[in-house]
Amino acid sequence: MLRLKNLEAGYGNLKVLRKISMHVNSGEIVTIIGANGAGKTTLLKTISGLLQPKSGDILFNKQEVKAFPPEKRVFLGCSLVPEGRQVFAPMTVRENLILGAFVQHRRKQQETVPKDVDRVYALFPRLKEREKQLAGTLSGGEQQMLAIARALMARPKLIMMDEPSMGLAPLIVKDIFEIIRKLRAEGNTVLLVEQNAKAALRIADRGYVLETGRVMLEGTAEDLLMNREVQRAYLGRDLDTETKI
Repeated sequence: MLRLKNLEAGYGNLKVLRKISMHVNSGEIVTIIGANGAGKTTLLKTISGLLQPKSGDILFNKQEVKAFPPEKRVFLGCSLVPEGRQVFAPMTVRENLILGAFVQHRRKQQETVPKDVDRVYALFPRLKEREKQLAGTLSGGEQQMLAIARALMARPKLIMMDEPSMGLAPLIVKDIFEIIRKLRAEGNTVLLVEQNAKAALRIADRGYVLETGRVMLEGTAEDLLMNREVQRAYLGRDLDTETKI
């Protein structure tokens, strides 16, 4: 579904991504882990069109999209849930969702919007309870749910999430990751950037480790969970020490 070839991007003269090559197959959850400053958010911004690459290819369903603006990528089926949620605070929950359905209006499929609203309310019952509440008054967890629901209103083939667990209480984090599982079970494809490496790898099919803008490791989620370097750097464990104990 998504294939990146030798992708390079950055800000001005600062190069952040260096020869990134990776792929996401239809129906997968693929996670990207790495320390702060590794380039994870820059990568999602480049895929979504918020940042133009300096070189390389971005193929979405075998179509080169690197020259396309963000809205056209959404139209093709590639949606981003941004870091920090970025809901429209002065608008109600329902109004935020309707804005997320702008693609359906462009497709002249407005009749599908009420059904899509009902679908995301079934996935996030708490949002249904608060549909007339201003988004800015929601809790952090509820705003994260709204950001995901808003992205789903575009009926994406690929949904990308940037740090969905950031700043949330452990019980809410558990709910968010369970929702991501449900999305995959419903046939969605997910590209997940997450600092909570252990939780992300537990629900993912495959993963990539980014360091200083480069892919340093890739493999199945199970293999990465058991990798000694990943354990030491991202999971807070040292297998050699545990073995001695």
